[in-house]
Amino acid sequence: MISTIVFFIVLLAAWILPVTLKVKRSVHMLQLNFYQNEELNKWMSNNMNKVFSPIEVLYFTPIILVIFSDADNFILAGSAAAFIIVFGYLYATRPEKEGDLEYTPQIQRIFGVTYLLYGVGSALAIAIGAFISIEFSVVVLIVLACLPFTLVKITNSLLEPVERNINQRSIDDAKRLIQASPDLKVIGVTGSAGKSSVKTFAEAILSEKYNVLVTSGSYHTELSVTETINEQLKPDHEVFIVEMNAKQEGDIASICGVVGQEYGIISSISEEHMETFGSLETIKKTKHEIVETLPENGTALLNKDDENIRSYEAANPVKSVYYGIEQEDVDIRASEIAYSRKGTSFKVVTADGETENFQTCLLGKHNIYNLLAAIALGLEMNMTLSQMILPIKNIAPLKRSLELKPQKGNITIIDDSNNSDPAGSKRAVEILGKMNGYRMLITPGIMNLEESEYEWNKEWSRYSAEKCDYIILVGEKLTKYFQEGLEEVKFPKDNYYVAEDFNDAIQHMHKIAKPETIALFDNNYPEAAGDHSQ
Repeated sequence: MISTIVFFIVLLAAWILPVTLKVKRSVHMLQLNFYQNEELNKWMSNNMNKVFSPIEVLYFTPIILVIFSDADNFILAGSAAAFIIVFGYLYATRPEKEGDLEYTPQIQRIFGVTYLLYGVGSALAIAIGAFISIEFSVVVLIVLACLPFTLVKITNSLLEPVERNINQRSIDDAKRLIQASPDLKVIGVTGSAGKSSVKTFAEAILSEKYNVLVTSGSYHTELSVTETINEQLKPDHEVFIVEMNAKQEGDIASICGVVGQEYGIISSISEEHMETFGSLETIKKTKHEIVETLPENGTALLNKDDENIRSYEAANPVKSVYYGIEQEDVDIRASEIAYSRKGTSFKVVTADGETENFQTCLLGKHNIYNLLAAIALGLEMNMTLSQMILPIKNIAPLKRSLELKPQKGNITIIDDSNNSDPAGSKRAVEILGKMNGYRMLITPGIMNLEESEYEWNKEWSRYSAEKCDYIILVGEKLTKYFQEGLEEVKFPKDNYYVAEDFNDAIQHMHKIAKPETIALFDNNYPEAAGDHSQ
């Protein structure tokens, strides 16, 4: 009897491991889907292999064990082993690119109630084991282990009235704080891409003159914005920059209803979240809610090079400031863009004829657009172009995202190893192709694209062959499609090398490097975590 109790305790401890991991993942997915069960259901239907991994069939080991033995200890030990194996696999293969779970008060409440439900379930399993049979007890634990997403959704539904009440109080408090700060300048920033960069760049520029508060974190919804206001807004803040996310019509208008922005920036519009918006027209309308809700004295700052922004006719007749690179009839324009080992230099010209030259360590045309938005905002807020030279020069790139690293010897590194997006890879090679020097690409190719992996690698290899002097491919099998593309365009075999692994690639880079070599590390691979310049 005592040995059975010990084995059951071991089983419970083993059961807790995968359950805890799966509950965390379930809660994280709920957060990423804006705490909406319907959105979570859609995600689940498209990601069944993540909801229930094939390895989890091991949960049903006890059913097989019962066939061979009716010994309780044997069944308990086998079940515990199955839970430990599943946990080990799930932990080793856990996703790394979905962002971090933010432990907000709401998330903590969801965790609390979910674990309470699991506590009740495990207590039921213990009671069944004590008074009915060990086999039925194990079955209860197996069922519970398979239901983390279901229990999290149940928890979310149970807490909905509570959360609604808490959220409304938070929104009301935030509105009162904004109304109590009549001199506060509120800037709203949205867009399909670039909004986070615009926010960061605007903060850097405006901080030269003002005391600035910006929204933080990855989730810029109505509730996360109110949380920033309630917890961080102080009487001495002069500017509040609010990043605004949306997955459906009305989301941005809701945030605007809280903050009452005086300036509204739209960085870009593309076909993102089509599954929730339904059409591009709805996306355009939703993004422009930041303009439609501006007051009479408000100002919209818009990227005129973006066709989806340029073609939209807002009903709100507020002042519109346009910026761009390609379009000439704009209020602020960037020209003479050049890339070098020091980064990017460009010239800004305003509609009034004012000009200034800028230097930044940021790379890429997309960053110039985002800087233009921030510069246009600075001008509207009574700053001069000359006041913006230093803060723009000091803006640091995101780590391993077109990060220009200090030159060591004759090699300059452009580290884009965090990128895994085909369009981003092409953009990075385009930048490399515009730089002077011996241009080298080091990459494992584009991975994890399933059916389109072949086409993307072939297309990217052909494009890279036009822009690069030398290419180092990491991994024979990984880069098979890329190699085929190079062969098709007759890229000289002496101008590319297939490395066994990342260390081999680094050694070869140093071996064949020429004076003024510029090496682009593109796409993410596990061994690329170190300092590439070593």
